[in-house]
Amino acid sequence: MRSERSHVAELYARLDAERARVKGRYSAALRGPIDAENGGTLVDRDAEVHALAREVNRLEVADNGLCFGRLDALSGEQSYIGRIGIFDEANEFEPLLLDWRAPASRAFYVATAASPEGMRRRRQFHGHGRQVADFTDEVLGRPDGAADDDRGDSALLAAVNAPRGEGMRDIVATIQAEQDRIIRLHHPGVLVIEGGPGTGKTVVALHRVAYLLYTQRERMERHGVLVVGPNPAFLNHIGRVLPSLGESDVVFMTTGDLVPGLRVTAEDAPEATRLKGSLRILDILAAAIADRQRLPGDPLPIDLSDVTVRIDAETAAWAREEARASGLPHNEARAVFADIVTYVLTERAIGRIGRGWLTRKDEQAWEELRADLVAELAGNDAFTAALDELWPILTPEALLAQLYTSPERLRAAGAGQALLRAEGDAWTVSDVPLLDELVDLLGPDPRAEQAAARERKAEAEAEAAYAAGVLDLMVGRADHMDDDDHLFATDLLYAEDLADRFVERDTRDLAERAAADRDWTYRHIVVDEAQELSEMDWRVLMRRCPDRSFTVVGDLAQRRSAAGATSWDTMFEPYVPGRWVYRSLTVNYRTPAEIMTLAAALLAEFAPGVEAPESVRACGVRPWSRRVSTDELDSAIKEFVRDEAGREGTSIVIGPADMPGTVAASETKGLEFDAVLVVEPERILAEGPRGAAELYVALTRATQRLGVLHRGPLPQALAGLDGPGTSAPSAQEPDLRQLSPEASLTPRLS
Repeated sequence: MRSERSHVAELYARLDAERARVKGRYSAALRGPIDAENGGTLVDRDAEVHALAREVNRLEVADNGLCFGRLDALSGEQSYIGRIGIFDEANEFEPLLLDWRAPASRAFYVATAASPEGMRRRRQFHGHGRQVADFTDEVLGRPDGAADDDRGDSALLAAVNAPRGEGMRDIVATIQAEQDRIIRLHHPGVLVIEGGPGTGKTVVALHRVAYLLYTQRERMERHGVLVVGPNPAFLNHIGRVLPSLGESDVVFMTTGDLVPGLRVTAEDAPEATRLKGSLRILDILAAAIADRQRLPGDPLPIDLSDVTVRIDAETAAWAREEARASGLPHNEARAVFADIVTYVLTERAIGRIGRGWLTRKDEQAWEELRADLVAELAGNDAFTAALDELWPILTPEALLAQLYTSPERLRAAGAGQALLRAEGDAWTVSDVPLLDELVDLLGPDPRAEQAAARERKAEAEAEAAYAAGVLDLMVGRADHMDDDDHLFATDLLYAEDLADRFVERDTRDLAERAAADRDWTYRHIVVDEAQELSEMDWRVLMRRCPDRSFTVVGDLAQRRSAAGATSWDTMFEPYVPGRWVYRSLTVNYRTPAEIMTLAAALLAEFAPGVEAPESVRACGVRPWSRRVSTDELDSAIKEFVRDEAGREGTSIVIGPADMPGTVAASETKGLEFDAVLVVEPERILAEGPRGAAELYVALTRATQRLGVLHRGPLPQALAGLDGPGTSAPSAQEPDLRQLSPEASLTPRLS
């Protein structure tokens, strides 16, 4: 013990020294001038500052559980495993501590008594702060496949039994063999990780991101990683895991955030959700755009200086055909439409104006007259109004809002009335992929771009004028007027150069820039609760990741959305044919056996072909139920809240979506709590076709205690619940090695 404490203390000393050195370089980079003599630029200095800031952060987070174990090889070599790598620079960079992601660390997670991976012993440290409190040893490679009686089960069980805090914790020290195989999987396409409640699929996906950033740093860090979750509470819950592993170039979003600046305020009915999420909506969007490319019922008169011309249906039809055939987005194709109409009108005007004196042989006069007419049309309000009527400039928001509030436009687009609503711009999550699709179908608003360009030009001219004034002050002093040899500022610098030095630089970090840019592309995307995403959602995400590099996490049995996945093959084969692989997690680390038995009974009713994950532990307390009257319900909820407030850990009350004082099950997806109270499960079950999945989610959020309050009869699957406070007197922790061999749950570290 003294030897191990001394070694870990030395590691911390080296960590402190390295951190002080990097912080010094960081401070110097912030204060120091640009090294222009050696070709340095402001961009170079910013890159150095950002790189040093990332390194400081990496060293800061390593302080928490720096070293958590040791491997002894059959060769006699010893390797210490921890959060980061530490090397002895004075001794040819000998590794003093291996990063948990390094190839040499893999045996720490996968070696077993029967398959030792060339290892003799695994030592697992347990500590408080920087101090090693104790350790357990596991002897590997025994002929009978047995390990010491003093096994490391306690480390894993201590981790899963510990009270929950405010956010998800990393599992870097307790990664299990089946998890490690997924984390280190080298696959360039889409990896689907499916697992039931509590199997750790989310945290495995996040550790895979950390592993990919470690092994592919140069390729991935310029574009970053996007993590998509079901709701803000979930993203807040998982948001600490990657920073705790030293990774910060990660953007967290819900599907409702994928269009920057959009605010989701409403929720669709299931029928509208299903239609908007299906690929059929693409035809509806195309038809809605085509419906706005109109032909005039009567010719539209355009009064010019010498003649009146008219846009008739035949001219507009030709122009529309040419514009559509161009393949350009709607707003860009307007220029083609306008060019054709302009050509026809000028031809007609020239023919009438020049009748009797102008012939085709007089090319110069003909072209001069044409140029005059084109210029006149460009400034003609009636002509502009006609273009706006026949081929209007459209924005995604305006097109959809007007479509949703118009029965006539919906019929013309072939959508029926399922999408009709009173407030067209009351956006829902299902609208986000449609708005994103329309960005590409419509193209940019040329008028907005022109206005922005004019504004930028005006700002640049104002800055240059101000800089010119500064230069005048610098050279306008009277005492310089008789100095023929004096070198003035204007001899070296123009006003535009000086103004450029004061242009505001974009100092946002990668995550901030990426989140604000709709056209940003990522090197890798993680999608959690992926069973809820529609076909249209996946179109958005595929656009965001041209490399098609995804880690997808989900459980089809927990699907709530009417537009969600019914099979992974349907979702991914169109985008990555032959480039997606499937892996499953089979062991439940979160939900104790007493609670999982109850949830499994419900699962068997609504998804009979799905096998519930096997719990790694028992907690000794059976879930309970209590029937209450309407008058007693509120006080019973308050009693639960009061009792749990005096205990360590977290708790929540889950109820029907419209019940005050409770949280809907859909808002708790991916979250976990020490204690859960489910209120009126019979109503949750009756909340539509996916009510059973909602109740399944609610029942599997608890890590220790589960209670149920009900006014009506209990659902059949819950009929065996006991009264409040019932214990399981003979409950024992299961032997981890007796679970599925595929899980390889030999002891790991806490």
